Amino acid sequence: MSSGLSGGITLAQLEAFVEVARGGSIGGAAERLFVTQPGLTSRIQGLERSLGSRLFVRGRAGSRMTETGRAFLPYAERVLGALEAGRATIAEMATGSAGRLAIGAAPAVSTYVLPAVLHRFQESHPLVQLAIRAGHSEEVLQMVLREDVELGLMRPIGHPDVTSVLLYEDRLVLVVHRGHPFASAGTVRMAQLGTEHLILFDRTSSYHELTSALVRQAGIRPRGTIEVDNIDAAKRMVEQRLGIALLPATSVQVEIGAGRLVPVEVSDLPPVERQIVAARRRDAGELSTAAAAFLAMLEELRPQRGDLRVSPARTSKGTARSGRA
Repeated sequence: MSSGLSGGITLAQLEAFVEVARGGSIGGAAERLFVTQPGLTSRIQGLERSLGSRLFVRGRAGSRMTETGRAFLPYAERVLGALEAGRATIAEMATGSAGRLAIGAAPAVSTYVLPAVLHRFQESHPLVQLAIRAGHSEEVLQMVLREDVELGLMRPIGHPDVTSVLLYEDRLVLVVHRGHPFASAGTVRMAQLGTEHLILFDRTSSYHELTSALVRQAGIRPRGTIEVDNIDAAKRMVEQRLGIALLPATSVQVEIGAGRLVPVEVSDLPPVERQIVAARRRDAGELSTAAAAFLAMLEELRPQRGDLRVSPARTSKGTARSGRA
């Protein structure tokens, strides 16, 4: 090894010094390092010249460290230990088991999809440092463009400097509280929503725009609306019998499983889905190993279309995808 350090010291010299210090013998150290004894002696002498001080006293019984040698030994060991740790880290990064991964995610993704994926990811990649930043899709796009994050999990937004891959499609589902007449009916028509209070959430989100557009297109005027600023608040409002809501299927799985919310089929409303993509800068080069492993795991655990299917009739209708998320 000939890599140079400060003052003309090489790593090969430090390795030679540490091996002799540990074994007390030039011959034994030479064998362990696979060099000749003259070659090893030359390395030690070169190190002594760089330090301006003798490190060993040679005698019949072998090489004994001087006071200077004993003082210098822990520093030499520290340098070699740091180098070995650095090599191990690079090897771990090459396999995706170490490194850093920064992800930007839209609120519905970061709250309802990402935690399960990150739990599995950390189990298999415990040394990867994760940084998660939430924001609406437009904000996530800017994170990607500024390279604040390597991956942006968001609705598709066209931009010449960004490339994306589809992760999954999340559909809107009508949910009501378990005592609501719609719950026992199981199926309703869009016109019947006009008799209800409609819970709308997050005016800055495309979900708000999408839900409002569906109601307008159907010519419906709800009895009233309640606006809240996030999906969790909308769910609680429905549970408290304050109205009904069209919510992303991934956000209501727990409540439907627990029976706190009931999904209702809207027979004359084709499934309305929005795409979620993984976006990255077009000129970012190859994905880091950690990012590639994360995307593979997300693909494995991604929400499956139809996970919350209410009626087989839904699968026979066309699908209307939203343009925003």
